[in-house]
Amino acid sequence: MSNLFTRRLALVASDAHRSLLNQGRRGIERETLRVDMSGKLAIGPHPHALGSALTNAQITTDYSESLLEFITPAEHDVATALEELDRIHRFANTKLDHELLWSQSMPCTLPDEEDIPIAWYGTSHIGRIKYVYRRGLALRYGKAMQCIAGLHYNYSLSEDLWRVLKNDEKSTVDDKTYQSESYIALIRNFQRYSWLLMYLFGASPALSTHFLRGREHELETLSNDTLYLPYATSLRMSDLGYQNNAQAGLMPPYNDLDSYMRSLSRAVRQPYPAYEAIGTQRDGEWIQLNTNLLQIENEYYATIRPKRVINSGERPVEALCARGVQYIEVRCMDIDPFEPLGINLETSRFLDAFLLFCALDDSPLTNAMTDKRNQENFALVVKEGRRPGLMLQGDDSAIDLQTWGLQLLGKIQATAALLDTQRNDQQHTQALATQKEKLLNPALTPSARVLAALQTTNKSFEEFGLQQSLKHAEYFRQRPLSAEENSYFEALAKTSIAEQHEMERTQTGDFHAFVLAYSQRTPRQLCD
Repeated sequence: MSNLFTRRLALVASDAHRSLLNQGRRGIERETLRVDMSGKLAIGPHPHALGSALTNAQITTDYSESLLEFITPAEHDVATALEELDRIHRFANTKLDHELLWSQSMPCTLPDEEDIPIAWYGTSHIGRIKYVYRRGLALRYGKAMQCIAGLHYNYSLSEDLWRVLKNDEKSTVDDKTYQSESYIALIRNFQRYSWLLMYLFGASPALSTHFLRGREHELETLSNDTLYLPYATSLRMSDLGYQNNAQAGLMPPYNDLDSYMRSLSRAVRQPYPAYEAIGTQRDGEWIQLNTNLLQIENEYYATIRPKRVINSGERPVEALCARGVQYIEVRCMDIDPFEPLGINLETSRFLDAFLLFCALDDSPLTNAMTDKRNQENFALVVKEGRRPGLMLQGDDSAIDLQTWGLQLLGKIQATAALLDTQRNDQQHTQALATQKEKLLNPALTPSARVLAALQTTNKSFEEFGLQQSLKHAEYFRQRPLSAEENSYFEALAKTSIAEQHEMERTQTGDFHAFVLAYSQRTPRQLCD
């Protein structure tokens, strides 16, 4: 362990500061497709009973009308966030008319591209700009890729804890800068070690043959309608999943928030010939926000992002520039098809220990060589992570995945023990022990369990996905909400619809001018 990690660990573990660990926050965003009872995409509009996708803070849509997104408030204990996620699922399950929540990250059977509905958010300027942005995504990457679902894990440490670390290091920068740069350091460590999360939690080793739609691939055939790779962990995070070749090299190694902003600034201002050929309008209708490499900064696909809660109408980069990094968003987690919520408490406890380790450990600056090595390790694990004897590239030499993984768990044990001491239980340590068993026995990983389920039951990917979706629906049906809980979500939905209607009623100005003004507010201008 590094001297910095040991010193920070001792400081945080002290009686004076350990309670600050309870003041960080955790939030979960779970995406899931709506499907009919036969496992086909449900192409009807977003259910009115779930409220307005524009203004409901807990139930919205992502890319498509068919792609629901459930969002928990940020809580001090992830167990509370999971309880809230469970209630959202139970409420939504009662409002789906002969529909199910798809249990997989990779999509169900999809209709033709033109029949996949883009999410609609009404006629307000903000609602329309969200729709135009998604039209642009469809033109740039195709609609099928946008139907892949994931789980985002939002994580923060308390600002008081960052100040304790800053004072101990006698840093002379202001609190906002120290906290922001510390989160960037966490991100650097995450990028070094996130291959471990793909091995432990990747759950998409197979997909429907229909998904590729004629694209070239190197997958093997498992059945007539199922393709796979025998040692894959997460095809979702591979070049077959949520990836974009146009963005290759977009984000060079960054070691501070300013360089991250500069890279985004270049991308949202840089014309891209293929998108210029499409144009921004067709028959007088906006079809994408601009013809640059990125329409907006959120179009950049990343496994992890620095984040800040935004105000109404504020772009994410505006918030980061004005108020610094508030939390990080982990974006590489697959939906666990064996869990009704897509994630369980044990996985969440491990993520907390892993991310605290990334925050406290020494985080050397990165460069083009180390960044390339990190990307190659990640790419190798998502396609071949369970291959016996798989070698990754460590800091100094090649090292086999199992050895390196066990070494990392040995370091993470310290943060797991610290979190358990504060909670006065063994949940984090037990979660770590479960992950160790996966390293020692790859058959215990979710990706191996998915393949085993497909092979031993002779089910296709789509049949397995439907089977799990039905199981999860029954799980939620057997646990109805209380009258009080149901009333809460009913009121949330009703209020959100009223808020959208009010936004549309009071909308003024020209939409074309609004889009131009929005697109011209570049990160460089915002941060100056």
